[in-house]
Amino acid sequence: MSKEATMNGQSIICLGELLIDFVCTDIGHGLVKGENYLKKAGGAPANVAVAISRLGGHARLAAQVGNDPFGEFLIETLHQASLDTTLIIRDNYAPTTLAFVGIQHDGERDFVFCRGADGNLSLQSLPADFLNDSGIVHLGAATGLMDGEFYHTYATLARRAKEEGKMLSFDPNFRSGLWGGNEAEFIRRCEPFLNIADVIKMSEEELELITRHTDKVQGCRYLHDRGATFVAITLGSQGTWASHRDGGHVLVPSIAVKSIDSTGAGDAFVGALLLRFIQWHPRTITFDDFVADITWANKVGALTCTRFGAIDAIPFLTELA
Repeated sequence: MSKEATMNGQSIICLGELLIDFVCTDIGHGLVKGENYLKKAGGAPANVAVAISRLGGHARLAAQVGNDPFGEFLIETLHQASLDTTLIIRDNYAPTTLAFVGIQHDGERDFVFCRGADGNLSLQSLPADFLNDSGIVHLGAATGLMDGEFYHTYATLARRAKEEGKMLSFDPNFRSGLWGGNEAEFIRRCEPFLNIADVIKMSEEELELITRHTDKVQGCRYLHDRGATFVAITLGSQGTWASHRDGGHVLVPSIAVKSIDSTGAGDAFVGALLLRFIQWHPRTITFDDFVADITWANKVGALTCTRFGAIDAIPFLTELA
């Protein structure tokens, strides 16, 4: 753990979008030819928060939904997941954000977003002291870096969390459906968060896009030099590349599963990893600790791939046995 970050609280705050995923069940047809869809609760930070809750931890999600049936469905889904919803704001002027997800035969996905209420979350709508009992603040940036009020909220709360000595986790969650053709601006908006994050999770594609290094060791060193202590590069069925700032990097294998839908798998991985941090290592996290934590988180991510949807697919602690 960085010298600056501590985990005095046991709660993990997740900040970002809560939305509806319409998942195309016509596997391999994509969004062009697919005709049948399932309505599922989703949003990267929401997935992370639910994973923490289902695995026995305490998480709170700060997000905004429309004051509409979709928003009601999302809040009810979080209640059923035993997640604290006191920081979920209802927007009377914008509808709930929607995402359409196409799935290929290997479980990989493409997205189209119809953005709504999540982009309007303002700092003024959240309690001034809502970070107080948290040890970790997680930023899952699928829509958090886009133009709008929420972008300013996102940046301000990240700086505040760092100033208050919280451990800060950042997942850029690049989506070509949001940033295709404007990757340079996406990278520019990521940079302030890379400079203050203690934990960074990326896919292999994101690592290359953001650091411009195809070599994982060099890419992770770039992120460590910016300030991150822990870097996890998810590699799908191969597992996760774990890299520690103070030395040490290794490929941590995953478990073999039949992947049906990888939506939410990376988020479930992040939730499991952060929960291990806060429950098992309140003071110091060594490289060996980090590898053990990623081994466990890989299992959570892999199991999430065996079901449709994101939140619905995240396993419970009893299933990890």
